Amino acid sequence: MSALQMWFAVLIGWLDRQEREADPRQYSSLFESRGSASHDRRMLELLLILVRALALACRGHRELVLENLALRQQLTALRRTTTRAHLQPRDRLFWIALARSWRNWRMALALVQPDTVVRWHRDWLRRRWTRRSKRRPDGRPLIDQQIRALARDMASANPLWGAPRIHGELRALGVDVSERTVSRLLKPYARPPFQTWRTFLTNHLASAASMDFFTVPTLTGRVLFVLVVLSHHRRRIVHFNITEHPTATWAAQHVVEAFPHDTAPRWLHRDRDNVYGDVLRRRLTGMGIAQVVSAPASPWQNPYVERLIGSLRRECFDHVIVLNEAHLRRVLTSYSKYYHRSRTHLGLAKDAPDHRPVSEISTGRIVAIPEVGGLHHRYERRAA
Repeated sequence: MSALQMWFAVLIGWLDRQEREADPRQYSSLFESRGSASHDRRMLELLLILVRALALACRGHRELVLENLALRQQLTALRRTTTRAHLQPRDRLFWIALARSWRNWRMALALVQPDTVVRWHRDWLRRRWTRRSKRRPDGRPLIDQQIRALARDMASANPLWGAPRIHGELRALGVDVSERTVSRLLKPYARPPFQTWRTFLTNHLASAASMDFFTVPTLTGRVLFVLVVLSHHRRRIVHFNITEHPTATWAAQHVVEAFPHDTAPRWLHRDRDNVYGDVLRRRLTGMGIAQVVSAPASPWQNPYVERLIGSLRRECFDHVIVLNEAHLRRVLTSYSKYYHRSRTHLGLAKDAPDHRPVSEISTGRIVAIPEVGGLHHRYERRAA
């Protein structure tokens, strides 16, 4: 006996049960004891279905069995109503299964058209695959919005990074996501293909410096020239000196003193003052320093040293009367120490050129330490 014949035999038993439910008087003699247990009744019904299935399977009349099965199913559907036959989903599933198993199923179909059965089959397939492709509640968990935002911020701030590098940083932060997930998060968001101008300039600050002169009048009316050489990295004053008569030879000598040995920068920014003569230019070329000359009357093209000179005037020399060159040198030395150790800079994230550690919060009192003769103060916590 084949499995297909057994399957159809069970269906025949199921149809007999449907007929019994439609007209229970035909089978009232089988179960006279209405008060018996429901378990016994189900066992007897199952036994009856198996006996009929075995009998039909042994006869060998497959076509006759299938045709009888089709007619019985339609008769059961007609008995459910007195007007038009109302087909239930189980009726449609029966005809779908019969159409796949019996080649001559159209000959026994009377309630509907064959195209209707085909349409039922297509609708069933569509619902089946829709249900299978629906996202299950126990499927892949959603990515947290904070992780999404963090991955996008990393990609925007680091345009040279790809998904593997960002995934490594997330793992270092304890974020448990896969590299494939990170790559999917980065796809819809365009990233700049190159570094920004701010990043480019920041990376070249360590190789750039600038120099300039400014004047300071003394008590007697003499005008002293101050040469300042500033390293763009950490805004450090690498050298300063004073003269009453600046020349190109004097300026070239102090450039050598500002960058001894192999500390010369790659670029040196300066203006178009006549004091930067041929001697200075040849000395810079011999040291391997490229000159970046600003345009005429354009101090904003040399902003770092111009900002330093402005700070010197506003924070020091506008409040001091310089007596002579020695006095000016002492004031510059005092301000240089305050500038490097205590003064905070906006361009250094409110830090000093010489890193100033943040004091620990303690119960100690805060004391003020005078700087530049009392013009400025440095505040520190002192233990009690």
